[in-house]
Amino acid sequence: MTEFLLLAFTFLIAGVVAVPIATRLGLGSVLGYLLAGMALSPLLNWMGVDIISIQQFAEFGVVMMLFLVGLELEPKMLWNMRTRLVGLGGLQVVLTIAGVAAVAMAFGQSLTVSIAIGFIMTLSSTAIVLQTLNEKGLTKSEGGQGSFVVLLFQDIAVIPMLAIIPLLALPELVAASSGGAEGEGEQPATLSLVADLAAWQAALVTAAAIAAVILMGNYLTRPLFRYIARAGLRELFVAAALMIVVGIALLMTLVGLSPALGVFLAGVVLANSEYRHELESDIDPFRGLLLGLFFMTVGAAINFNLLAENFGLLVALTVILMLVKVAVMWGVGVLFKIRGSDRWLMALSVAQAGEFGFVLIAFSVASFAISVETAAMLSLIVAMSMLFTPLLFIIHDKLIAKHFVDEQDREHDEMDEDKPIIIAGRGRIGGIVDRMLTAAGYETTVIDFSSRQLDVLRVFGVDKVFYGDATRPDLLHAAGIEKAKLLVIALDGREDITRLVKYMIQTHPHVHITARAVDRHHVYELWEAGCRDIIRETFDSSIRMGRSAFEALGHEKLRAQAMADEFQTIDREALRELADAYDTSIPATENEAYIRRVTETANERRQELGERVQRVARGEPAVPDAASGEAKDEGGPPKPAQS
Repeated sequence: MTEFLLLAFTFLIAGVVAVPIATRLGLGSVLGYLLAGMALSPLLNWMGVDIISIQQFAEFGVVMMLFLVGLELEPKMLWNMRTRLVGLGGLQVVLTIAGVAAVAMAFGQSLTVSIAIGFIMTLSSTAIVLQTLNEKGLTKSEGGQGSFVVLLFQDIAVIPMLAIIPLLALPELVAASSGGAEGEGEQPATLSLVADLAAWQAALVTAAAIAAVILMGNYLTRPLFRYIARAGLRELFVAAALMIVVGIALLMTLVGLSPALGVFLAGVVLANSEYRHELESDIDPFRGLLLGLFFMTVGAAINFNLLAENFGLLVALTVILMLVKVAVMWGVGVLFKIRGSDRWLMALSVAQAGEFGFVLIAFSVASFAISVETAAMLSLIVAMSMLFTPLLFIIHDKLIAKHFVDEQDREHDEMDEDKPIIIAGRGRIGGIVDRMLTAAGYETTVIDFSSRQLDVLRVFGVDKVFYGDATRPDLLHAAGIEKAKLLVIALDGREDITRLVKYMIQTHPHVHITARAVDRHHVYELWEAGCRDIIRETFDSSIRMGRSAFEALGHEKLRAQAMADEFQTIDREALRELADAYDTSIPATENEAYIRRVTETANERRQELGERVQRVARGEPAVPDAASGEAKDEGGPPKPAQS
């Protein structure tokens, strides 16, 4: 236990120290984690830590990242990407394999070994690329989207690569392993038959596993989350989210598929779920921690002795690899008419080898496709290319993007999922607001924490409502609060409304807030918090009921409306006068200044109200010196509420 805690503390303190320094220097968090791992390498070797085992565990952060990426893509959106997915991704994989294999053959490797090396080096780092694009806000750019589809196709391409690599086995390595067994002449036909049967069996198992993921995502997850949500315990929802991700990753691993690909597919299936934003906010912290740990293990796993012995050669090979991948991706970008800095962003972002390259290296050694010595050199090239990647992003930001800043003729990227309007709470009030805005042609993101309310809405065909606690900053981030223009707070709880208003005023002042107030005193609290668009939840309905009472007593409809409007004007004036005396830090019944202001103005206001309403009832101007039948605006301090 002590060793585990010491190891965890060592990694945590390295990340906490290195990443802020790297970020402040403009190097990015990924390079900070890599450098932290390199600094830890001697200490970890002295402690006898198995870095590879930790790295395999930390790779689950990549799996979680692909799940979150899938949550951002609805099936329809993914289908619309099919041309670029196959075109960009397919060309990149095929051309990069050919280019890397040609370089390997130029350095004296055989054809089969060169093809295996091409497979290994074609795959780029999903973890580094997506993490960096997200940090820099480039995920939705054309170059960022292009990088994503390439990475996605690479994950798909892993499946045939795993099937082909055993066919590239070197006879001398097989012979050395088996000790030169006799009867080799009878083996090829038998092995061919066994390979064919295994291929068909693997294809059927793969199809069954993918079908199981789709069916579970469509039909089982919603009842499960509904059941968990009714318990009202957030930790159970986190546990359920992790259970789904871990379970799907386990299933994919058992059938020989990429776990990242499996959970990505599950994320796409759940992209239309009302629980999407809650899942995203629950999984994201684990993703961040595990990715940071993974980057540190990459830095710590570098074999510095072998690197020192072959430093010049390894640096040259790493640079050649990255140049080949940049050239291929840049050319593919030209074919698909990706212009300017976006083309360079796409080319530079996928220039490295990736974390799955380590997996293919180990698999290739086990399949006798490459030697152990070659594998050691390839592992260093993969690690060094990942280490150089943040520098490529810096080059893009400082040189290339600045060069094209005056030449960009592309419109601002549209928000694919993040809507300009977020409605917190879809009950009696939020539901009406949502219907009004939707009827006017506006798109909204609605978040509600009541699973029963969501069940009722689904019965009536309302699907675009997401489950979650809108007071949580991480959930608001997942819903796109940074890009929102308007937040309508229609929650039930008084404390929740006030807490959310305070958070928004402090952290997202650019967002206009329309807040629901449960009563008159709550208006004062929200006003003090900084909200200037406050709606009392029962005020308008009470005014309408009073107007109906006037009509029932014999007043004409227009006159009854004028009487109701006059009452509303007087009430707002009183609200403005009392707001200055109200102190949210003490109860209203103990606030002497507030009580004195109320008692001093109560009789005066009551008399004025009676006189003005009665004048309107007689068809006279509300204020004697008014030129028309409308009430005179007496000014006063800014109103703390719209109604």
